[in-house]
Order: sequence, then structure tokens, then C-alpha cells
Amino acid sequence: MTTYRKLGRSGLHLFPLGLGTMQFGWSADEQTAFEIMDAYHAAGGNFLDTADVYSAWAKGNPGGVSEEIIGRWVKARGNRDDLVIATKVRGAMGEGFSQGRGTVHQREGLSRKWILRACEDSLKRLQVDHIDLYQVHWIDNQTPIEETLSALTDLVRRGYVRYLGCSNYSAWRLMEALWTSDRKNLESFVSIQPEYSLLSPTRANFERELQKACVAYGVGIVPWSPLGGGVLTGKYKRDAALPESVRADENARRRFSDKNFDIVETLQTVADAHQAKPAQVALAWLLAQPGMTAPIVGANSVAQLQELLGTTELQLGQDDLNNISQVSDWERARTDLEN
Repeated sequence: MTTYRKLGRSGLHLFPLGLGTMQFGWSADEQTAFEIMDAYHAAGGNFLDTADVYSAWAKGNPGGVSEEIIGRWVKARGNRDDLVIATKVRGAMGEGFSQGRGTVHQREGLSRKWILRACEDSLKRLQVDHIDLYQVHWIDNQTPIEETLSALTDLVRRGYVRYLGCSNYSAWRLMEALWTSDRKNLESFVSIQPEYSLLSPTRANFERELQKACVAYGVGIVPWSPLGGGVLTGKYKRDAALPESVRADENARRRFSDKNFDIVETLQTVADAHQAKPAQVALAWLLAQPGMTAPIVGANSVAQLQELLGTTELQLGQDDLNNISQVSDWERARTDLEN
């Protein structure tokens, strides 16, 4: 039986794998997206993660497509009360308009003006009366954190949003936000969404600073790209031709190295010992790390999703975890600030 995980110090309990929906309307059409969400929900999944800008980069798609697909699925299935729906605000949605001699872009950022408008738009696209977890997608250096948190607090107190989270924040930015919430009596972030995996280029900094802050202050961690762009699934082999994939070329440029293939091959060895898949081992390792709530995984098919869902039944021993940590150690033990 799957154990749901508490999101930091909040009252939310999440399935141990969140379903990322960035690919909806991009590499997964609406019918496929419905099938993926059906399979996820049938397995007990309750955490859907999207953003207002998904999938704005797909050819011919404006932002909001992923939210719209989720909205139609929730309405068709009538399962709103079963779900924790998370979305994000910050990215540009539509064109800016001219003001004076320059162009002022008012349809992006973390100003009060845009947050209130963006939340209304997301609610309409999702066809819900509230958002369970509303996350700022990344920092906005042009807007004071007090203004951002004040606007988000208003949304919570009006009942449009239940909890607040952030994404892609550094440790000092997170602490600034928590301190501001405490000092100004504003709602605070209960979660953070960082990039984190065995291959994450910022892994050492995350483990040295941000992770410790999250554990100390009860901020739940819901990492994105937990499989390193798909490299940790084992579908890429050392010195082998690239498979057909929307990310193959990018992965070859950014993530191929002897060190990373050592990690992948270790995952395969552990997986073979447990009659599991490398992706499941990578996710199980992640779930064993301090502060982790629910890594966010994506899938382009039900078959891909079903493989990932097998993670919830996999129990790694301490030796397995140690072996994986050792082969992937980027000298973080020697740079740990506690030493």
C-alpha cells in the first residue's frame, strides 16, 4: 500500500510521485494526456503539477494549453476532490503593451497586478474554484518580495489558493521569503521545486545549502527533472547511437560524460538485483534523501508512466543507497559546510 507523504509542515499529503504535465499539448496530445492522467489517478496518484506557460514553446501553442487539458479532464472525470492541483505564475503570457516611449510587459512577472490576473486566468483554464498549490515559477528581480507575498496572501485569504510554493529559488532567496512572511505576517511558502537528480549540475550546492534550509524550516521538496532529462532511465548507452527522442540532442550536449555513464551503469546493476528498472532506482534513491516529498515525473505514454509508478513498490537497502551515492559523489562530502 502506497504511503502518502506530508508536504513540509503543511497539511497536504501527496502521492510519492507527482505527475508533471509540461508535455501535455507538446509531445503528448490531449487523448494521450487523458490516458496518462487516468492511469496515474487509478494508481492512487493525486498530485498534478503544471504551469500557466506550459506548453508555450510547442509549435503553434500559446501558453495555458496544459492547464486547459487538465481542466477538461477534471471536469469529465468529476474527481476534483481527489486531487492536489499545482500550477505556477511568472512567465510571459501574451504580448506586452506600449506605455510612453517604451514597452512595458504587464503579462509576466510577480507583481501584484500580474499575479492576481494570472491566477484568475489559471482558474478559468483549469475549470476549478481554487488552486491547491500556487507556485512562483522563478524569481522576479524587478518586484519586491513583499509585494509578491502580499498578493499571494490575498489569494489564499480570498479562498482562490490553498497553499503557496516557489520554484528555482536559491537558499538565500528562500530564506528571504520565509523571513519576510514571518516579519510581515504573510502566508509563507510550504514547498520548493528545484532541479535535483543524480545528474543535476547544481546538486552539490543544493545538498550543501538549500536542502538543509528546507529540512530545518519544514519546506517540502518536490524536485523537477528527477531523471536527468531521461538519461537516468538507461535508454542512453555509453558509445552507442542516440535513440529517437525529443531530448536526445540536448542530453548528448549537456549530460553525456564518463562520470554520468558510470552512474547510469550503477543504477542498472542495482535495478537488476531488484528486478527493477534504472529509472525506478534513481527515483527511489531520490525519495530516500532528506526533505523529499514527491519528485515530479513526466510521461509521453501510459507505458512510460506505469514503469515509473513501479518506484512506489521498490525498497532499496542502505548498501544500494550508499553505492549510488558513492559513484555519483561530486566531492560534496569534502565541501560540506558542516565540516
